[in-house]
Amino acid sequence: MGNRIYPIGIQNFEKIRKEGYVYVDKTALMYKLVKSGSYYFLSRPRRFGKSLLISTFEAYFEAKRDLFEGLAVETLEKDWVKRPVLHLDLNIGKYDTPDSLDKILDSNLSKWEELYGTGVAESTLALRFAGVVGRAYEQSGERVAILIDEYDKPLLQAIGNEELQREFRNTLKPFYGVLKTMDGCIKFALLTGVTKFGKVSVFSDLNNLNDISMDEPFISICGITEKEIHLNFEEDLHELAAAQKMTYQEVCNELKECYDGYHFTENTDGIYNPFSLLNTFFKMKFGNYWFETGTPTYLVELLKRNHYDLERMAHEETNADVLNCIYGDDEPIPVIFQSGYLTIKGYDKEFGLYRLGFPNREVEEGFIRFLMPFYTRFNQLEAPFEIQRFVREIRAGQPNAFFKRLQSFFADTPYELVKDLELHYQNVLFIVFKLVGFYTQAEYHTSEGRVDLVVKTTDYIYVMEFKLEGTAEEALQQIKEKQYALPFEADPRKLFKIGVNFSNKTRNIEKWIVE
Repeated sequence: MGNRIYPIGIQNFEKIRKEGYVYVDKTALMYKLVKSGSYYFLSRPRRFGKSLLISTFEAYFEAKRDLFEGLAVETLEKDWVKRPVLHLDLNIGKYDTPDSLDKILDSNLSKWEELYGTGVAESTLALRFAGVVGRAYEQSGERVAILIDEYDKPLLQAIGNEELQREFRNTLKPFYGVLKTMDGCIKFALLTGVTKFGKVSVFSDLNNLNDISMDEPFISICGITEKEIHLNFEEDLHELAAAQKMTYQEVCNELKECYDGYHFTENTDGIYNPFSLLNTFFKMKFGNYWFETGTPTYLVELLKRNHYDLERMAHEETNADVLNCIYGDDEPIPVIFQSGYLTIKGYDKEFGLYRLGFPNREVEEGFIRFLMPFYTRFNQLEAPFEIQRFVREIRAGQPNAFFKRLQSFFADTPYELVKDLELHYQNVLFIVFKLVGFYTQAEYHTSEGRVDLVVKTTDYIYVMEFKLEGTAEEALQQIKEKQYALPFEADPRKLFKIGVNFSNKTRNIEKWIVE
């Protein structure tokens, strides 16, 4: 086809429809939401189509019927009532001072006040908002639609700064509270964001807000299902296959492995990341697109502050309360899940437990790469080259060379960053061998005070044991006693047994023995 235009970074429904961009029809679900309730909250990872969804609602409530030609809602909606729409987008703006949020709210209110007038003695932001809602209803005779995009952006940017967070909370709480006090004037309200930032903190009064983030009927309201890919992008798949010299089936499998795998509740079909998918079709090649558009330092803050064991991440078990949990300082998991770095991989009905894991390769590889500079002394630019050299040495059967390189990963770790040395070593090893594992086969296990690791390449197998404050000799002895190498006895590849010891004094690898 070649002449299709993909709405990459375009979040305006009207523009998409008028200028002929590809649009995956979500209007049946939109209509269903409008008809089945009034107040909704939806949490989805960034770049998942939340802003476009909000914009679609806006066009619908403004009764811009022509934009919906040929879409599901065209046949569902008979009335097309035009009502006042108050659309607040908190995506815009850098929230680094208390008044940065005030300014954005103020400029939105001023815009609305030009349309609907101001009220006497409306001195606070919340009172002005309530006034606007009331007057919009009176003047139009129709109840108002309120759409709030990225309601939690200020709070996310203030993670780690309690003072600023408190200020933002104190501003937002009464502001969002208007949704409840002005209920009689409101037809519909939708708030979207990444995290569920405290129904406690921001929404404590809003018990009328229906959280549909894990509701099966609305799972695919953002993101793209496999069925939608075949409905909307069948030709693109064939084109991508030709461009990549792959078969149609290989391309489908690769797309699935890279970008599918989001499950927002148990036992549902996977959802593909729409941003990565569209970029792949636009550029006609696979890439880590989602990661290139910004990475959340707040997550690393949380992981480091909680001395989190990274290995746990790939098979974390938790319950619905935690997943739906409001962001808390002590628990990085809900935020990591809501931000889209982990997803639901399995569900134990009997105990109500969810097993979490990385949704797909893009997220897993992107996230681990992103973590590297925070745990080692290599920055974002050096990291890929270091990993490349590492992989070459491992493939070439040069254990001494790669252990020398591994030492440099541990060098210069600022002491104040490392409360728990053992965990620090384990996290660094996890990151390094996870990245090496994308090019070789690596299996990593930790248990009390030690790590064992098996790495396989075309020609070599490495069986390694890392000890903390022991000796390299003991580590090697352990490999023999526990017969870690037994499974590979019959393997034609050359086998290395390697014992390694870490010293707390030098905060590095003290010695390794290769056999």
